[in-house]
Amino acid sequence: METLTLVGVLAGSLGLTAVARRFNLSAPLLIVVVALGIALIPGVPRVELEPELILTVVLPPLLYSTSLESSISHFRANLRPIITLGVLLVVATAFVIAFVVHLLLPDLPWASALVLGAVVSPPDAVTAVAIGRRLGLPRGVMTVLTGESLVNDAAALTLYKVALAAVVGTAGSLGHGFAVFAVATVVGILVGLVAGGVVELIRTRLDDPLLESAFGIVVPFAAYVTAEHLHPFGAEFSGSGVLAVVTAGLFLGHRSLRASPATRVQDRSVWASIDVLLEALVFALMALQLPFVLDGAQHAARDNGTLALSAVVVLLATMFVRIPAVFLSSYLPRSLQLLRRTKHDPPAWRSLAVISWTGMRGVVTIAAASGVPADTPGRAEIQLFAFAVAVGTVLIQGLTLPPLIRLLKVQDPDEDARDQAEELAARKVAQKAAHERLRELARDQLSTLDIEPEKMKRLEQRLERVVDTRYRFAQAAITLSGEERRDSPQAQFAKARRELLITQRAAMIEENRAGRLDDDVLQKVLRELDLEEMSVTTTLTNRMS
Repeated sequence: METLTLVGVLAGSLGLTAVARRFNLSAPLLIVVVALGIALIPGVPRVELEPELILTVVLPPLLYSTSLESSISHFRANLRPIITLGVLLVVATAFVIAFVVHLLLPDLPWASALVLGAVVSPPDAVTAVAIGRRLGLPRGVMTVLTGESLVNDAAALTLYKVALAAVVGTAGSLGHGFAVFAVATVVGILVGLVAGGVVELIRTRLDDPLLESAFGIVVPFAAYVTAEHLHPFGAEFSGSGVLAVVTAGLFLGHRSLRASPATRVQDRSVWASIDVLLEALVFALMALQLPFVLDGAQHAARDNGTLALSAVVVLLATMFVRIPAVFLSSYLPRSLQLLRRTKHDPPAWRSLAVISWTGMRGVVTIAAASGVPADTPGRAEIQLFAFAVAVGTVLIQGLTLPPLIRLLKVQDPDEDARDQAEELAARKVAQKAAHERLRELARDQLSTLDIEPEKMKRLEQRLERVVDTRYRFAQAAITLSGEERRDSPQAQFAKARRELLITQRAAMIEENRAGRLDDDVLQKVLRELDLEEMSVTTTLTNRMS
């Protein structure tokens, strides 16, 4: 892939993302549709996806970023449904699709059919999670979808390796396949824990937010490559790079509570930017593979009509195998249940319906199909079917998922009330702790410094008012309705404060233009004003909307 072409794809996909965000559209869907149209224009440079680029450069940071933002407690609480969907359903889907393909194309070797099954088995939850957040899906549903996306690639790629080994005749028995999977899991998790622990140890001794964030960027690549190149029991056995990245991300995300505020703020900004960049790129690259897929289909020794019909059947089978699996795993007798994690009633059927329809495939499917060796029987068919499944599920399920969520009204009516009560109680505790600490500081200052008690009392009262004002601001934001929040004194105060900061910034810039303020001094002052305005703007956005 030429550098100039890649830069053009990246710039175009970011531009489409900006349009989608401006008009509240789904960026992945818009990018895929536009890229498909561009791919069909004669003379447009072809952009061939490089599997190694996706699996070692793009996938690790995307998984790492998601795992950093995931809650370990939520992940642990929903471990059973996550493993059910992310591992068991992936394996089941692979074998079902292999069986379907073997029926459609009897002359295709079973091992090649299983390769295709492994390629199309892992859903990519990027689109589903983005839609779910925008439409307010319950936290439990979001946790399951996010957790599934963190582990299903590991299961699918491990099965993919086993299936490729079967194609070339180096695979062993079924027990050998289980051993490969077990080693990949254990080694991947251990590598992730070691990587997370080492980076945590280094970061605690740096006390430098810039370097701490820099080390964080290296983590997903180092964890992935290390796990993939560890072969503890021979060349056939290696760790799962995906699980290594996810484990490291979950570990460091949990430990980020001990990091400095500057590091946490910087990490959020860095990874949010990386996410937008890579997600835009991967969906564009996925759709731009259309010419290569069509060329491969033309050279396949099969009738084009048969191939097209078979691709549609594989697409439908991939989409609909998930639906009964999700419902059955939740409503089976308790001794056989996989999705239910507690003694409570099974999840609402509306939530299960949404989960069952979030099976969009992504760039991992295309990358794995592109990486199938050239001498693999049925390689052209594998790539065609994989492309049909990836693009078809993104367009069909991605377009219909928002209306489905709205139609079913999948919401937890008590979730907002619980969150508000917990936040208000926690803020009350924090307010009380701040007042107690203020009194301690006042006593310490009076005993060590020559300050008049009356002056210290006035200072203490000023600080108490700051604490109380912040609590009242949060209380109003939690308890008032949206319109009441916008009209509240707290909101008006924040807006006025923001206007004053804007005025100060403009005055500083004018002083610089007039030659009365040095550029370096201006940048120093602007950083302070920018940080303060960001704090006010974030408060207005999060609380007053």
